[in-house]
Parts: sequence; C-alpha cells; structure tokens
Amino acid sequence: MSGVNNPQPPTIAREVARRRCFAIISHPDAGKTTLTEKLLLYAGAIDLAGAVRRKAQQRHARSDWMEIEQARGISVTSTALQFEYGGCRFNLLDTPGHQDFSEDTYRVLTAVDTAVMVLDAARGVEPQTLKLFAVCRDRGVPVITFVNKLDQPGREPMELLDEIEKVLGMAAVPRNWPIGTGPEFQGVYDFDGAGVLRFERIARGERAVPVIPGTLDDERLRDALGDRLFTSLQDDAALLDGAGHQFRPDAFRAGRQTPVYFGSALNNFGVGEFLDALCDLALPPMPRASDRGVIDPSSDEFSGFVFKIQANMDPLHRDSMAFLRVVSGRFETGMTVEHPRLRRRLRLPRAHRIFARERETTEEAFPGDVVGLVNPGLFIIGDTVCEGAPLRFPPLPHFPPEQFARVRAKAVDKQKGFQKGLRQLEEEGAIQVLREAERRDPILAAVGELQFDLVQSRLSSEYGVETHLEPLPFRSALWLAGAEPDAEIAWPLRGVGRAHDREGRLVALIEGSWAEDLLRSKNPDRIFTHLATNAS
Repeated sequence: MSGVNNPQPPTIAREVARRRCFAIISHPDAGKTTLTEKLLLYAGAIDLAGAVRRKAQQRHARSDWMEIEQARGISVTSTALQFEYGGCRFNLLDTPGHQDFSEDTYRVLTAVDTAVMVLDAARGVEPQTLKLFAVCRDRGVPVITFVNKLDQPGREPMELLDEIEKVLGMAAVPRNWPIGTGPEFQGVYDFDGAGVLRFERIARGERAVPVIPGTLDDERLRDALGDRLFTSLQDDAALLDGAGHQFRPDAFRAGRQTPVYFGSALNNFGVGEFLDALCDLALPPMPRASDRGVIDPSSDEFSGFVFKIQANMDPLHRDSMAFLRVVSGRFETGMTVEHPRLRRRLRLPRAHRIFARERETTEEAFPGDVVGLVNPGLFIIGDTVCEGAPLRFPPLPHFPPEQFARVRAKAVDKQKGFQKGLRQLEEEGAIQVLREAERRDPILAAVGELQFDLVQSRLSSEYGVETHLEPLPFRSALWLAGAEPDAEIAWPLRGVGRAHDREGRLVALIEGSWAEDLLRSKNPDRIFTHLATNAS
C-alpha cells in the first residue's frame, strides 16, 4: 500500500551503542540496594522505592524480593533490572553484598561491562569491597565510584580519595566535590556543570535538587554557602587542580582511573546526576574472548552465555529461569542455535525481560541485554548458546566450599519436595549437594554459613519442607575426579570423609589443618601421599 512506511528492524550496531550492562558492588550496609532503587526512581521505572511503574499500576518489586532478604534487610541473590533512560537501555545487575554469597556476585561480574562501586563515606574501602574490586580488576571491568551517605558524619573526602588510590591501586578522579560533611553538608560542586547542587532534605519520592549556578569565583556561591565553606571549597578545588588527576576515558576503560561522585542515595541527592554520568561513562557491550577468538558484539551471528539460574521467582510461575547475557548478534524468539555442551541444536524458547521477580515476554534482544529463558533442564551455569560454529566463553568462577552440614527433612512425607528443592537450589549454584554411599541424608557444602539459612528458608517458603541441619567438622573439600583412590589408599581415613557430587565424582572431605596444601596440589599422587601420611 502506497504511503505506508514499513518500520525497518533496528541495526545491531545501533542497538549495541545504546546498551549499558552494569553491576553495583559494595560492602554490606554501604547503601547498594538504596542506590539501586533510587536509580530506578530517577529513570521512571518505579514511582516510589519498591513499586514498579507497569501498565499504570503499582506493583511491589523490590530488588530484594526473597522472604529472607526482606526479613533480614540483606541481599542474598543477584537480580536483573532492565530500564530505559536518556536514550540508553540499562541492564542493571544488583548483586549480594554479604560475603557468604560472593560466588553469585563473582558470576554476575562476568556478565557486565562496567561496575559501580558504592562506598560508605565514613568507612571507605571495606573488606568485601576490596574482594569484589579484585574480581573487576582481574576481568578488566572498569569501575565508577559513588561515595554515599554524605549527609552523615564521615571521613574527609581527600582521605577517601587517597585510600582508593593506595588500597585499590587506581587514580581517583572526583567529578563533583562535597561542601561540608555530616550536619554541615550543603551539597556538591559539579566540576563539569560549574555550579552547586544544593542539598536539602526532601520528601520521599521527590527528585528536585536546587541548583546554584556559578563558577568558583562567583560571589553568588559565597553568598549561598557562607565565607568558611566557600573558601574551603576554593582551597580544595585548587589542591585538586594542582595535585589531582585529569579524567581520561582511556585510563578509565583500562581500569587505571575511577571517576568519583559524592551524594546521598537515601535522600535522592546526586542520584540523577549520577544516572546521567552512567549514560556517558558506562561502557557499551565490549568484545569478548572465546575459544573461537574474540567475538565482536556487532557480529551478525548470535551468541550468549548463562551466568545465573533462579527457580520460583514468581509464585505464579513455579519454574526455573536461566539468565542469559547476549554477547553478539540478535536474539529472536524461536531461533535455532548450537548448544556446545550438549552437542546438539535446539530451538530457544520465548525470552522474558526481567525486572526483579517480575517478567514480561520479549521477541528480541541485543548485545548487553540480559534475558530470562524458562529452563526445562537444558541449561546450567556457564552454558554457551550460539549461531554458526560452536564456541565457548571462559568458564565462570567456582569456589571451594568451607562450611559443611548434613540436612534432612523433618517430615518423612516431604521427601519428594525435599529432593526437588535441593536439586533446583544446586542447579542455581546456591549450594553444593554431596552424598555418601552409606547415608541417605545429603551433605550441603557452602562458601559461608548464611547459605545454609538461605537453603532452609527457601525449602520452607517455596517447597513447604522444614529441615534440620547438623553441622559437620570438615574444613574443605577435594575433588578427585578421574582418580581411583580406592586402589591407592584404604578408606576410611581419620579426618577425611568420602562423598560424591551429582556427577558422580569422588570428593574427599577434609578436617585437618593440612587441607590447604591438598587444595593447592594438582598432582593426584601427591594428594594420595598426603592423605595416607596425615590421615591414616
């Protein structure tokens, strides 16, 4: 029909350019979840913190959506949140802050192109922050820093910049500067916008921030701030100009610099400006290494990998969801792809756009997007799917367990739900399940004790199974895949237990202080010698 314009499909390169996939990392209580919700508020994805703006209705969809998270006020699982802002499509991956769930966070960091590091202005760089930053550095993920809680008593900003540089080993380049701290906090001076964002405590949900225009020699700023704070601001700016670092995008992308922003997420202060900065600074999807060479995101051939599996996200959909990061090409519902691990071709199911526990179907996705695929047992964490010749991306990190406990269902008639729940939780990577030939009750192996609480909470709330845990004395586990230890040494051994994982591999559970030497050893003969010598 003449006069009708048929819309053209979006080009992959154009969609890649507007995608931003990032994670927020921090030590517990630095304000990570608060900043996450306030970014969504400013982007218009929610009306108030915790309420989704969707189809003209408000629906509860906090990034911390599990019962245990809401009860304890902590994040224990990563969450995907997709939203539009400033011409960009953001895929925000909110990560657990507690160290017991580091493995989930580390896997998420394989899926992002940029990380936002949240620091408490009073505490600076804390242990968990340092660990997560080390993962970013190892994976070449650039970091943008948000120093939070400026309205509360805290350390001197210069001291915080110095700590970032000394502890994290990268130059800290402030893009705004606080005026006063704690009760005297007046706002921040924006080095790019040449003006002061004035801090005022505002009602929940309001976003307006008064702006006082003017450069550092403008008397209007002196009148607004008073002589002491205005002079202090001038002195700090002069010191930064003389001894500080100039922001260089290439140094940021290489991980040698971090741009630093100051604000107060709880009071909505500095959040809008930080979101604008994410549009400008967060990297679009980047090329990724594979066993077939570097994969360009603008390639016509689709590829992606599964970095997370989550069951029972929505009570209305008691299924398992595989989180897929699109790496290259265009994802389309119903497309046929290679599944290298299974060595077969399969037709991908309809994808879902994810917002915390909420989902809506989507027909296509592009590099940088995270989509959910209903998983009928086809996917495990680390799987690659692709068009063309099969390829695999680098394996996702795995951490040896340090805590062990035997678990059993309190009610005999709950065995079916008990086994199903353990199977799904293990597929998610929430826990490892080991079994002994002579015992029916399985052993849970975890990085941290809080993982046991998570398993018990979810077995109860999602599967209706109450459980009992018996702590075990083991300190570490040693996988003896491919070996035949029965032929080398006699079992049982003092201080060494024996179990099998779900793939049938033999696992030595070790109590002794020499466990770390065993775990560092990759020579089976040396392992058996240690076992025989130290545990017989």
